[in-house]
Order: sequence, then structure tokens, then C-alpha cells
Amino acid sequence: MSAGRILVVEDDFDISNMLRIYFKGQGYEVEVAPRGSDALSLTRNQMPNLIILDIMLPDMNGYDVCRELRTTTRTSHIPIIFLTQKDERSDKIQGLELGADDYVTKPFDIEELKLRVQNSIQSVEKGAYIDSNSNMPKGKLIEEQLRSMMQVDRDWAYIDMKINDFEPFTEIYGFVAGDEVIRFTALILNEVIDELGTADDYVGHPGRDNFILITYADDYQAIMDRLVERFNDEVQQHYSFIDRERGYILVPDGARGERQVDLMTLSLGAVTTRKHQFSDIREITELAAEDRRRGLGGADADIDEEPLETSW
Repeated sequence: MSAGRILVVEDDFDISNMLRIYFKGQGYEVEVAPRGSDALSLTRNQMPNLIILDIMLPDMNGYDVCRELRTTTRTSHIPIIFLTQKDERSDKIQGLELGADDYVTKPFDIEELKLRVQNSIQSVEKGAYIDSNSNMPKGKLIEEQLRSMMQVDRDWAYIDMKINDFEPFTEIYGFVAGDEVIRFTALILNEVIDELGTADDYVGHPGRDNFILITYADDYQAIMDRLVERFNDEVQQHYSFIDRERGYILVPDGARGERQVDLMTLSLGAVTTRKHQFSDIREITELAAEDRRRGLGGADADIDEEPLETSW
């Protein structure tokens, strides 16, 4: 199992290659971005657990990259360690004021950097703030975001997503395969937001097979349709050829032997401030979950039943 995903933002090939080789040897997945713009693009598509960020880059400085990441809702939670030749106190203060989590000066001790990386990732995970597979916020971070959204004078939609038949899949294919599906879902979600959403959109992962999206996009239904289309089509790559061809898997079912379970699909529900005024975050999550269970696809119909418990 991977120790986490690290993005190294460094234009010096010798340094970036050394960091890539070293941290891969420590069990991490490592991507390298030689330019700040590359780093921003990679981070939006597949969020890392941590970013090692050089200040001196060819297209923009690390401070600007850090500022962009911290002011973008989807990436504001990612730990950042500055890596630079600068050793002035004012430079360190500037980086920390922008929201960097740590600061390492070149030349650096690789073992010390390894410990700083481990501590930064573990401190986030111990706080139960980030899901280790999707690298998306969960729990308290989602709650805090929803509370802040209720004060925003701007229309938004809250979308609740669930992977149908995920548990039977993991029963047959194993938890490692299940983790791959979670990462695949997170990747699709980020790509669709880049395609149809806005820079201020927020994603979260409150439960194993449950994701959420808060979007400011005018046509949030187009986002939902695109997510369902892509997931239902592309998730089939996680099945064997035989299961794909017959369109179902066989799951042990006690004395009855086996039962057929459909391939995984994505179901969604939504509520929006265009049609509702919310009094608390519980109302938001429960109405969206009920919309998903009824298969209304964001129709925002009136809810007559008792609301169910929230996902977190």
C-alpha cells in the first residue's frame, strides 16, 4: 500500500530526480512538476497528500503557487513544505504567512525532510480531516465548509454521490481493488469539475462509497450527468473481462449459493439555494441524500419523509 502521494515542484532536474527516487524507495507515489503552472494543473486533477515546493521556479515563484493553492477551495487543505536556497528569516515568515506548513533550506538533510513529510501527512490524517485514499476532506472540514457556505450571498448546489454495489465489489475483488475505485472516482470528480465547474467548487469524501460536491456552476445538472456518464462507463475497467461481458458479478449468498450483483454505478442527488433556504447543515445533507435515494437527480422535490442521519 502506498505511503501517500507527493508532488515535487522543482525545476532543478538533479534535485527533483533525487527526491523522486528517494521517496519512491520509501513507499510513496511521486510526481514531479518543473513549473508552477504544471503543479497547479496536476494538483487539480489528482490531489497529492503533500507538496514539496521550491520557491524559485521558471514561470512563477513558489509563493504565488502556495497562494493559489491556499485560496482555491479544493486544494486549501493540502500540506505544503517549502524547499529553497533562501535562508532569510523574512522569506520563511512570508512562506508561513501564506499558509505553508514547513520550510526546509537547501542544502538539506534528506532524512530530516523525510521526517517532516511523514509528520505533515500524519498530522492531517490523525486529525481525521483527510481521506487517505481520495486525499479529499472529510468530517469536520466538510461541516466547516457547509457552515461557511450558508453565509455566502451566491447561489450554489450541494451534490451527494454514492457508488452503488461498491461493497459486493470489494467482497469479490478485495479492499485493494476497492481503494483503486475510490481513487478513480476522485480523479473523475476533479476532471469533471475542471471541465464544467468553477475554481471555487468544493469536493469532499465523508464516507467510503460516498462523495460530495458543492458547486457554483449555473448548470449543476450538466455536472451530474457528466459524472454519471463517465463513472458508469469507465468503472468497468476495474472488472475482469468475464464480469464486464456478462454485466454482473457473482457474490456468495449463504445456503442459496451465489447471487447476481450489477456492476457499480453512480447515483446522485442535489439541493440548491435557488430553490431552498437552509437553516442548518443537517438539512442540506439529508435533503440531498434523500434526493439521491429517490433518484430525482437534483429535481429538489419536496421531502415528505423523516430525514435520515447524515453521513458523518
